[in-house]
Amino acid sequence: MESLSGIDFFVRAAEARSFSEAGRVLGVSSSAVGKSVARLEERLGVRLFHRSTRSITLTAEGALFLERCRRILCEIEAAEFELSETRKAPRGRLRVSLPLVAGLVMPTLIAFMRRYPSIELDLDFSDRLVDIVEEGFDAVIRTGEPNDSRLMSRPLGTFKLLVVGSPRYFVEHGRPQVPADLLQHACLLYRFPSSGRLQVWPVAGEGEADLALPAALICNTTEALLHVVRDALGIACVPDFTVRDALAAGELVTVLDDFNQHQNTFRMLWPSSKHLAPKLRVFIDFMCTELFKR
Repeated sequence: MESLSGIDFFVRAAEARSFSEAGRVLGVSSSAVGKSVARLEERLGVRLFHRSTRSITLTAEGALFLERCRRILCEIEAAEFELSETRKAPRGRLRVSLPLVAGLVMPTLIAFMRRYPSIELDLDFSDRLVDIVEEGFDAVIRTGEPNDSRLMSRPLGTFKLLVVGSPRYFVEHGRPQVPADLLQHACLLYRFPSSGRLQVWPVAGEGEADLALPAALICNTTEALLHVVRDALGIACVPDFTVRDALAAGELVTVLDDFNQHQNTFRMLWPSSKHLAPKLRVFIDFMCTELFKR
């Protein structure tokens, strides 16, 4: 900041051709202006003014430096104006990483776009565990508890994994009453795209290990699994928000609810910073308020 104040004092003195007049405009003494310019000259190693008892004039080096300094001060002024305008109406590009849950988040994101048309969303849907800081994301939405000290977080809402099937499937094959009954059913399994591992169904009985379920189908998208479930070709374990409407309509039903204790949390995470950009602040507030509202 000392450098910037020295530049400002120098420009004012050069334009007024007087330390005393520059001091009057800046609200400081002529001595303060003179000392600031002297420190600037000492730091640069050049003389910026020819001084006399009556006036000051720029040296050749001073004239060259004045042109550059004016540009610097204009850029600072433009930046301050831009930031002040941004605070009034958030704008700019917002890069966000999200899991493969477009059906859950897109209605809220569309509502956000309508509310803040000057904010450009750059969305990356992936189950890959991104490095928010290194890869330049403004924010990410992920499940589980944060374990990165560089990040801040806020919970967005909770969800459960449910074991579901169509009524027709259960009429034809019977309903599993305990987790071990799943070994006799056509299980449709989800494979995580990022790791390649299979999702564990959270319905093991007390004291039982995770079941090695028979796979009628393995797929890395929940949407595809649900197509097969609806056609009564098997049962699947899926997030509750993906089947909320189908359950309400009676198209699908849940089983083994008494054995299912699963609950997880979606969180918004962003790089730790003392001051949030307005575009990020309104995005965080909007998603935390609206995502699980319906």
